Amino acid sequence: MSDHYEVLGVSRDASPDEIKKAYRRLARKLHPDVNDGPQAAERFKEVSRAYEVLSNPDKRRAYDLGGDAAVSGGGAAGFGAGFGFSDIFETIFGGQGAQRGPASRRRPGQNALIRLEIELREAVFGSEREVQIDTAVLCPTCQGSCCRPGTSPRTCDVCGGRGQVQRVARSLLGQVMTTSTCPGCGGYGTVIPEPCLECSGEGRVRTRRTLRIKVPAGVDTGTRIQLSGEGEVGPAGGPPGDLYVEIVERPDETFSRRGDDLHCTLEVPMTSAALGATLEVKTLDGVERIDLRPGTQSGEVHTLRSFGVQHLRSGGRGDLHVHIDVKTPAGLDEEQAELLRQLARLRGEEQAEARLAFNHGGVFSKLKEKLAGR
Repeated sequence: MSDHYEVLGVSRDASPDEIKKAYRRLARKLHPDVNDGPQAAERFKEVSRAYEVLSNPDKRRAYDLGGDAAVSGGGAAGFGAGFGFSDIFETIFGGQGAQRGPASRRRPGQNALIRLEIELREAVFGSEREVQIDTAVLCPTCQGSCCRPGTSPRTCDVCGGRGQVQRVARSLLGQVMTTSTCPGCGGYGTVIPEPCLECSGEGRVRTRRTLRIKVPAGVDTGTRIQLSGEGEVGPAGGPPGDLYVEIVERPDETFSRRGDDLHCTLEVPMTSAALGATLEVKTLDGVERIDLRPGTQSGEVHTLRSFGVQHLRSGGRGDLHVHIDVKTPAGLDEEQAELLRQLARLRGEEQAEARLAFNHGGVFSKLKEKLAGR
């Protein structure tokens, strides 16, 4: 059980004014009408319970002597301090002291989520996009009042504007007063005799609107961009929620992405790989040149620094890794085939010979290197 003094954040010798000020400060922050967080409602109950006990001199004296059990009637100290069954039932079932008052029709709107497909180029350099969303906006006719123009809400005749009704029931322990939501107004304390025709008394309408979204460089699939206040307007013109834009990056025909690095494959003629050459590569930034050394093999990688994706939360960019794929010529005519046969004779390769290449990165290679180093 939480300590009531700790819940309100006051010392055990705090004055009644200090307790009242602490309660009001916390209530303004935690009240369900202004805070719809998952833990706010529970905290508000704790704060209200603590204030109910500490603001009453008799209950506070009993609490100081015997804790919460003494206040709730768990021991003799609770009754000895002037408590009766009416105090207990008022706390459990409600009553004038536990009444919260009418609820507000004006409530915060919900957050919204949309997905936006972008190209790789947009992820690398950023962009601006226009998107259309279907969402709730403030009713242009009643401006959130929920009433037909020229009319206004009327105080509920059932509860007199309190939003709650009290009933007295008989039990074995005597008369018990219970408090419940008013059935006439739904707890709002007022009724709307003539609802707005455009929004049917909601204070908001659904419509399609266009937003211009800035996509920052470096986003990836799953990145969410938060646009504060661009979500749905709440009932009765309540403050709007936020809009979250989730990025979906389309696959690119040329480049694949791994983190902030890009990869592509460059097909190279066998002759260029054998003799060496300077080749042009079309990157997202333009044409770049890479130098192939004579004897370049398939699988070699040339890295172009800072030609990848912009880092989302820091400066600089990733790299572009160009993977070399040496293409063996096919469909040779007789003259071309003869030239290759001559090359084979010059290199002593008339008889096809194949051998297993040594795995330089394997376990046996490392063992061989260790033995050789002894």
